Amino acid sequence: MNDSERRKVLGEFLRNRRANLCPGDAGFPPTNPRRKPGLRREEVAQIANVGVSWYTWLEQGRDIHPSVQVLESLSRALRLTPDERRHLYLLSGQSLPPQVNQIEEKTGSLLQQAVNELGSAPAIVIGRRWDYLVWNKAANDIFAISQPDRINPSYELNLLWQFFANPVLKGRFRAWEQVASGVVAEFRTAKARYLEDSSFEGLIEDLKAVNADFGRLWLQHHARSVLDGYIALEHPVLGILEFEHTTLQVPSDPDIRMMMFLPLQETRNNLVHYFERNQ
Repeated sequence: MNDSERRKVLGEFLRNRRANLCPGDAGFPPTNPRRKPGLRREEVAQIANVGVSWYTWLEQGRDIHPSVQVLESLSRALRLTPDERRHLYLLSGQSLPPQVNQIEEKTGSLLQQAVNELGSAPAIVIGRRWDYLVWNKAANDIFAISQPDRINPSYELNLLWQFFANPVLKGRFRAWEQVASGVVAEFRTAKARYLEDSSFEGLIEDLKAVNADFGRLWLQHHARSVLDGYIALEHPVLGILEFEHTTLQVPSDPDIRMMMFLPLQETRNNLVHYFERNQ
């Protein structure tokens, strides 16, 4: 989609959302039946504190570039859902700004089912701070997710904490230093969306206090957004396990992600036999 097409779709989206708002819901007094449903352009402009002509040009697909502040005002004025807000930013050629408020994270039964359906392939769903939200039995057995944490029980279900503070999990990664560097870099990228969430800072400071490796890697300030590729672990019962790791974002909430560890053929055979014996 080129810029002209994108602006056209943006205008159509704005008109559609405007038409679906009731004047009373937006705080305007009831009036005689309107020629067209929804709010008028003047009313949206008033609520969003922008010029009527400017807003009209935006709906017409003119070559104008709304700022993040204006997009936030329009999002509130049009009462957009999180998905619609994300769509507004995409059509406007802007990136979503960092979040400042903590939002309750929900996964739903369908995501739990999807994780379970992967069977012997370990799968984990994590939230914005990398807390475990959903996992399957394979992930629990291989990554020791349910093992109690005596250092800080409040982080028992946090992937980053377990990776650095749990000696059982740390000892299973064959190239731990390389994986650790990527984990810290990706977490730094994830943290940038929640600059004012104090729970991130608490987790980071606590990790620095218990693990010098984390503190060293955090100071390197590397950042990237994808931690995919080959990973090898050594399980106390199964021996060497080899996976291709990939991460998928949940479309309805990009801060919730599913991490899948797809076993190579020999590993797959070992896992299938192992779980058949231990059902």
